[in-house]
Amino acid sequence: MVPPPPLPTAPVRHAERQLQRLGLARECAQLGARLRTIEIVSGLHQRQILRLLHADHCVPPRGRSPETPEWYHGGTLLDRTEASVFASLYRRLRGLDFDPAQALLGAYRHYRGICRRTPRLSFDRAFDLARHLDGIWNAKEVCFSLVTCAVCGSEHLAEAGAAAHAAGNCPFCKLMVRFPRDPRVQMSFPTPPLPDPACLQWRLAPNARLHTSRD
Repeated sequence: MVPPPPLPTAPVRHAERQLQRLGLARECAQLGARLRTIEIVSGLHQRQILRLLHADHCVPPRGRSPETPEWYHGGTLLDRTEASVFASLYRRLRGLDFDPAQALLGAYRHYRGICRRTPRLSFDRAFDLARHLDGIWNAKEVCFSLVTCAVCGSEHLAEAGAAAHAAGNCPFCKLMVRFPRDPRVQMSFPTPPLPDPACLQWRLAPNARLHTSRD
């Protein structure tokens, strides 16, 4: 019997990779990425991306993506706090062996999900943080590291090579100090309202009656 011809594995793998790239490009665009960011993350050419986005009726934002991390150092306390939240999420996913692109997408989605107001960190800036944390995606060097605050235990961004338990520059500690007297911070991180005592009493009543009947 003549053996069957070998399956064309190379074209299949190429097609799978192309589908993955198209999926990455579409997800980046849905999260508000600029064209250059989509190109680097997905590995597709700009012409392919524009054709894909045209079919999806999606127009990427105009303007240039951030090329240096200087925007972080010049940002407000709230900017640095939210950037540290994203960076911590991204690092955890990388520690679980997610590849950089999937870790970027997953961390940014989760970051947006926990923001009570409009996120301060755009997808392009999240991408810029991720590449300067790992030294990937055309980043010239590693500019950031995640350090743990010795006071509150929170992870926050710091310059690469900073002490593992750097103190004094933790945005979360500064945020807690400013919270009672800064309306802008209070609006960005609103305190959940206390439960209505009447509702709480109504919920506890069945349990109280149950314990009484058992006694």
